[in-house]
This record gives sequence, structure tokens and C-alpha cells, in this order.
Amino acid sequence: MTKRKFSLNYQDPALVELFQNVDHKILVAWAIACVERVLPHFEYHFPDDLRPRQALVTLQDWIDTGDFKMSVIRGAALASHAAAREVGEDTPARSAARAAGQAVASAHVPAHAIAAANYCLQAIYRAADRQNADALVAEERSWQFLHLLELSNQTCSGK
Repeated sequence: MTKRKFSLNYQDPALVELFQNVDHKILVAWAIACVERVLPHFEYHFPDDLRPRQALVTLQDWIDTGDFKMSVIRGAALASHAAAREVGEDTPARSAARAAGQAVASAHVPAHAIAAANYCLQAIYRAADRQNADALVAEERSWQFLHLLELSNQTCSGK
């Protein structure tokens, strides 16, 4: 028996509600944190391909400096997605590279942060065995929600 196909369209209502009430830069910092958890799936198999990592560096630079250049953001997103295409088959590495591409795009459109988080879930799903896949995805989605809540609370309390 094979695993069912993972849907990237899953929307957790609690996460979506929280997402809609969080500052843009908090959302992109959250997207970086989510991708950092799965990027090793890509970097292990493609250690010389720095495009997905560079996407996160580009996004962090925007957070740190506020300097937004659409050509830089778009270039980093497209490069990370190109790395994903070059992986070929549907693997955790491919999903991780896609997650990085979506994360950097969240500098321009905040909703891309949710897409990044969903690609992270897909990477976890693809890396897991059939018996544990759903439980690992649920555990990660819980971490994603709690981490965004924590980042949001830190901002509200001025930390």
C-alpha cells in the first residue's frame, strides 16, 4: 500500500486566523524558521547547491535592513524553485527547495508564508514512512502554529 498524495491546500483554521493577525515581518521570520527545519533534506543531497539557502539569506536581509528590491526577491524565489525542478522526482529535497522559494516570496506577498509552511509539511510527509507520515505532519503543523503564536506574543509584549 502506498501513501496517499499530500495536499498542499490544507488550511488549518486556527493557523489561518492567527496568520491574519500577525505583522508581515513576523510572518516571514516564521516562514524562515519553518523552512530551516526541512532544508537539511535538500542540503544533504545537494550540498553544493546554495540557491534555497540563499533564498532564506535574502529574506533575512530584508527583515534586517528593510531594503526591498523586487528583482532580488523574485530572483531568489525563482532560483530556489529552479533548484526544486532540478531535483526531478517528488522527494523531501524538492519540497524543501519549494518551501524556501515560497518563503522568500513572502517578502512581497505575505500569503506565501503559508505556502512555505505547507511545502515544509510536504517535505516531512515525503520523508516519513507510511505508518508515521500523518502523525509527523500533525506534529509539525502543531509546532508551526505554536511557533507563530510565540513570535506574535513576543512582539505584543515588546520582547
